[in-house]
Amino acid sequence: MELAFIPSPSRGVLYLGPIPLRGYAFCIIIGVFVAVWLGNKRWIARGGRAGTVADIAVWAVPFGLIGGRLYHVITDYELYFSEGRDWVDAFKIWEGGLGIWGAIALGALGAWIGCRRRGIPMPAYADAVAPGIALAQAIGRWGNWFNQELYGKPTDLPWALEITSSADGRVPGTYHPTFLYESLWCIGVAVLVIWADRRFRLGHGRAFALYVAAYCAGRAWIEYMRVDDAHHILGLRLNVWTAILVFLLAVTYFVLSARKRPGREEVVEPGAVTVASGGAADGDEKAVDLGKGDADGKGAEGSEGVEKDKGSADGEAAAGDEAAGETETGGARNQAGSGNKA
Repeated sequence: MELAFIPSPSRGVLYLGPIPLRGYAFCIIIGVFVAVWLGNKRWIARGGRAGTVADIAVWAVPFGLIGGRLYHVITDYELYFSEGRDWVDAFKIWEGGLGIWGAIALGALGAWIGCRRRGIPMPAYADAVAPGIALAQAIGRWGNWFNQELYGKPTDLPWALEITSSADGRVPGTYHPTFLYESLWCIGVAVLVIWADRRFRLGHGRAFALYVAAYCAGRAWIEYMRVDDAHHILGLRLNVWTAILVFLLAVTYFVLSARKRPGREEVVEPGAVTVASGGAADGDEKAVDLGKGDADGKGAEGSEGVEKDKGSADGEAAAGDEAAGETETGGARNQAGSGNKA
């Protein structure tokens, strides 16, 4: 008997009246919000506008959900199109089943459309949102816990996951919680990307490439532990081969990009630079106007002083002329008086 284990929820959905609230959907939604929030902070730090990440996410998220579902349905088609299955279930995304490879691929297409409409370089946007995507994956993996799916081989370790459901071929027991391993790995990937980006100023898509390579390195060994049905090629699960291939592509891009375009983009959103320049120009104009006002005020004061000095001089001159006139008049009278006496 196991002394300790991680219990699975008795059910993955709660009902608010007639409205179902599914744990899997909640995890996906919370992950998206976290990715947009962190991506927005990083985008602003790189010189972009607030809200740009969310505007582009309006394109990227729906594309990503469709891509993730398509990858899952195509690679596990027997779950929906084999005998005794209902193909309508392929549209029931809330029951689980999103392939990260398809989500990233088609989500990137949606992000490219959004970036193109805004005139923003796609690699710069990808660098900003990379660690947020890793955190979104870490949160989203807990949706598998609600659905009691994607667990590993049997184990009696203290952190084993207890599976209680027997639906769809499940066997109740304790298994490796591969959803938890991947969740913790994704958190580590996010921390790694943030640290490396600050330390080495990664640009031109290299932060995103680092995220992809680091995630694939963990996904390969975690995928190897899983026991759910999957297609195999040369004895390895399909997703293991996918992880290896994508890892090599990401590393190749990282190396080539560092050689061709070292450093980081100086401008990530031209509109943000224009706004900042306009604000600085307005400030300079206000400063010039204030300086001009001070100069005009001082000039007016100087003119008033000159007028006052001129008025004083005129007054003094008039007083002098007046005194001189009186002196001359007095002298003439005295002379006339002396003449009469003679």
